[in-house]
Amino acid sequence: MFNLIDKLTGWMDKMTEGSARRMALSTGRRSFLARTGAVIVGGAMLPVLPFDRTFGIVPANAAEADEFSCEYWRYCALDGNLCNSCGGTLTQCPPGSEASKVSWVGTCKNPADGKDYLVSYNDCCGRTECDNAPFCNTNQGERPGYRMGLHNDINWCMANASVGYHCTVAVLVGLAE
Repeated sequence: MFNLIDKLTGWMDKMTEGSARRMALSTGRRSFLARTGAVIVGGAMLPVLPFDRTFGIVPANAAEADEFSCEYWRYCALDGNLCNSCGGTLTQCPPGSEASKVSWVGTCKNPADGKDYLVSYNDCCGRTECDNAPFCNTNQGERPGYRMGLHNDINWCMANASVGYHCTVAVLVGLAE
């Protein structure tokens, strides 16, 4: 009986040793590193996590998609000059100005996906008013002056060192629930 177990374990040892030697001949540290690198680089080219591509999609209708027009969907509660016409962008103040420390928030419906988004309107402060930009006064959802966070007729630069109003940006905060 012991002889049979010795033969069986000897046969398993020879098979394991043979397969380990064959693998060692065909693969080494360098080939392992090369294959690992190829997997990492190849994996980086694939989209790793899914993400929502509809956020910020521009609708097909050119009148709705014009970010330089007061009718653009993000400007539903904006009261001021558009910063993207004053040297800034839709979400960043022009050079030489800084975003207000306080802002008001509006809820605007994106016609591309039909969802409501919270939009933070930040005044850009520190320069004289931008006269060559369209002045938008869309008061959708505006509340009386005693509801400060929902009122857009206030100079929101009052919290900054330089209280001079220049223009206003519209930054998406997230989906409204």
